[in-house]
Amino acid sequence: QGHLVESGGGLVQAGGSLRLSCVASGRSFSNYAMGWFRQAPGKEREFVGTISESSRFTYYADSVKGRFTISRDNIKNTMYLQMSSLKPEDTAVYYCASSFSNTYSTALRDYEYWGQGTQVTVSS
Repeated sequence: QGHLVESGGGLVQAGGSLRLSCVASGRSFSNYAMGWFRQAPGKEREFVGTISESSRFTYYADSVKGRFTISRDNIKNTMYLQMSSLKPEDTAVYYCASSFSNTYSTALRDYEYWGQGTQVTVSS
């Protein structure tokens, strides 16, 4: 059974930076693509970015492209989301997820395991 735990969220001013971490346990997450999603109050959970199992491929939502960077360390079973130039509209609970396969995806349905989420609040 897989288990994911996010950390690193908090309150930051617009224009600032944060780095989220997602520690995985319970299975060989190095064999699976992983992703970040977020959910703002009153909105549906949305795709932020994804990374293939080898880190060879990454893909981002247009809203964060050029500002967010995903990376992973398969030795540490940890994925990261470096967020820069943060905007108030980035405020949300951020979730990490592990895919059913090694192929990255933007669709929630393609992810098997989910973390509990970490709150990111960007003040204007």
